[in-house]
Amino acid sequence: MLSQSASLERRFPGAASPCLAALALAVGLAGCAVGPDFKSPDAPKVDGYTVEKLKPETSTAVIHGGEAQRFISDLNIPGQWWSLYRSDALNRLISEAIENSPTLDAAKAALVEAHENAAAARGAFWPTVTGNVSATRQKISGAQFGAPDFGTSLFSVGTAELNVSYPLDVFGGIRRQVEAAEANEDFERYELAAAYITLTSNVVAAAVQEASLRAQIAATQKIVDIETDELKVLRQQLSLGGVAGGAVLAQEATLAQARTTLPPLQKQLDQTRNQLAALAGRLPNEDIGASFDLSALTLPQDLPLSLPSKLVEQRPDIRAADAQLHQASAEVGVALANEFPQISITGSFGNVGSPAGALLNPGVGIWSIGGSLAQKVFDGATLLHKERAAVAAFDQAAAQYRSTVIGAFQDVANAIRALQADADTLAAATAAEIAADKSLALSQEQYHLGAIPYTALLTAEQLAQQAAVTRAQAQAARYADTAALFQALGGGWWNAEAGVFETRKPGIPADETAKAVSQ
Repeated sequence: MLSQSASLERRFPGAASPCLAALALAVGLAGCAVGPDFKSPDAPKVDGYTVEKLKPETSTAVIHGGEAQRFISDLNIPGQWWSLYRSDALNRLISEAIENSPTLDAAKAALVEAHENAAAARGAFWPTVTGNVSATRQKISGAQFGAPDFGTSLFSVGTAELNVSYPLDVFGGIRRQVEAAEANEDFERYELAAAYITLTSNVVAAAVQEASLRAQIAATQKIVDIETDELKVLRQQLSLGGVAGGAVLAQEATLAQARTTLPPLQKQLDQTRNQLAALAGRLPNEDIGASFDLSALTLPQDLPLSLPSKLVEQRPDIRAADAQLHQASAEVGVALANEFPQISITGSFGNVGSPAGALLNPGVGIWSIGGSLAQKVFDGATLLHKERAAVAAFDQAAAQYRSTVIGAFQDVANAIRALQADADTLAAATAAEIAADKSLALSQEQYHLGAIPYTALLTAEQLAQQAAVTRAQAQAARYADTAALFQALGGGWWNAEAGVFETRKPGIPADETAKAVSQ
């Protein structure tokens, strides 16, 4: 995947000689750049994400959201993959989040900053020209020069001068600095894409969580209603002497226990709504309007499975790590270039006149031209240690890159495993809920006929409640882990609508917004 020790061995045996030759020939403008020429690491040479071959599709369940999902190799990911859930409310909320998210605004500002810093770095390729105009009115005395008889004199002197300096980038230090700045700009661009993916995925996950909690509350409320009706029957039977008082007390305790599960679920629901409001750039007291239920969400059935060789191109965190590695590589070149002589040429041209008004008169022009070469003879090995530090920073970036790649492949593998397990879990949970409902209905009938004790009815009620909640959780897990797969594969940011990654430069009105960097 990457061998940084081979790419940064010390190093570049043929790099210094051409530069020294260029120096000897005074071809400063055509100098070379010391240090490594960066090449992105190759993608891992694997052909899948799991040890065994994937099944073509998941299992099914006889319930909404229980459809089979198919893994389709190399299927492109739409820029608005969340539209596959077929929820207008979800689409509107995500659009609002993209428009109002302070996290995205911060990432856009960081990209503009990096873009401007890269442009500023490229300014070093041009000569620096400074202008200087001065005027002096002075009174002198001959006594200053040991000639008191000379008396005093009053005169004015004016100077107008242009100074030009230009560093000859013989060893490529400036070019490597620009390369590092441009790599940092790439890093911020991919950080923006990562923020976009995280934001949209979090909105989907929160919406699914809300739908799951509503389903769990509805299932729990159904059991509460059944147990409430059962308590009414028992109280009637108690009044007629048909049951003992202990049975009524036990049913009251069971009903109370079921009701205690509702407030925690409601708390989670309220907190999830607050999270959705925050993701949309709203305050908690601002209602987002839309609500989400599992019945209103469609489970995407055709799931993309990008080729492993493409994953490193699609994941913005991998691209960002690659940009950081590039920046570290360029910084090695900067450190190496600093060990070579620093060469520059300077010149000036202007006029001097006395009085100051004579600046434009012919014959008062002044000019100079020169060059300089500076080389540190002794610095306590400062530059050597800075070079070694830059190499160590490159090794660190390389290790972080490998870690990011491994983590990305793990994310995809985890999502695949989760979707397979979710389908099996939902099938089992659905079957368990159907069986528990039938068992509860039969137990109620048998208990009223006196065929079973009250403890058997309580057990059936508790099993029905747990089965309904488990089914709701398993149902929601398929929607959530589907979103996790899209996120793990890169979220389709490369297919996003035009303008999503548009950044506004500081001080430019909204109607004059321009992209900071072309995609």
